[in-house]
Amino acid sequence: MDGHEWYLEYQIHKNRPGLLGDIASLLGMLSINIITINGVEHKRRGMLLRTDDREKIHALKQILNRVDNITITAIRPPTLMDRLAVRHGRYLDRCLEDKRTYRFTRDELGLLVDFMAELFQKEGHQVIGVRGMPRVGKTESIVASSVCANKRWTFVSSTLLRQTVRKQLAVDEMTPNNVFIIDGIVSTLRSTERHHMLVQEIMRMNATKVIEHPDIFVRETETTMDDFDYIIELRNDPDEIITYDVLANSDLTGFEFR
Repeated sequence: MDGHEWYLEYQIHKNRPGLLGDIASLLGMLSINIITINGVEHKRRGMLLRTDDREKIHALKQILNRVDNITITAIRPPTLMDRLAVRHGRYLDRCLEDKRTYRFTRDELGLLVDFMAELFQKEGHQVIGVRGMPRVGKTESIVASSVCANKRWTFVSSTLLRQTVRKQLAVDEMTPNNVFIIDGIVSTLRSTERHHMLVQEIMRMNATKVIEHPDIFVRETETTMDDFDYIIELRNDPDEIITYDVLANSDLTGFEFR
């Protein structure tokens, strides 16, 4: 479909009957197509629009600024966050202190998978850290996101099925199209020199690396938090405290070395 996409968002002060219909009619008269529409946050509505004429967007803004009961909060080319907000009906919880950090709870796994799948589709070097306590769904979400992004995933170290530390990868695994999954605790505290060399090689690759328990990985390697493009925090509930004391000191046995 021809045309450029735009994101329109407005705050509703009084949701009178017919308000949405009036706005939809206005868009129709301007020949602006509605791709998706949904409520976002509290009394806000978001729309993905498409038009081949930028002047129509300017005219739309001028008219809507005069409409009673609403206030325009955004009209711009859509960002990834805008697309996810319209798709899921809410904005991501983003840390105010560190704009790279996004917070999710276990009941938001669908939103998390959608978000990571969008990140995995990006080409080139990127490092993503995933924080969370055991059995909260970190690894499963990473794998599901890889599937959604049509990417192959490779466990470099993991405790998902069999506790695994890889010493080498097959030739077809060492490709930029792979998502490399590294358990930061396993790779730094319970591994071998050959594994360390493999991890260093992967970290230099022009590919996506996802590191579970990034704080431990940073503490034990030359990688710094500045090397991460995104940090994702996954909790069972919003108040859960993510701590590494028990994890780092646990007796991790039965690893499969290959």
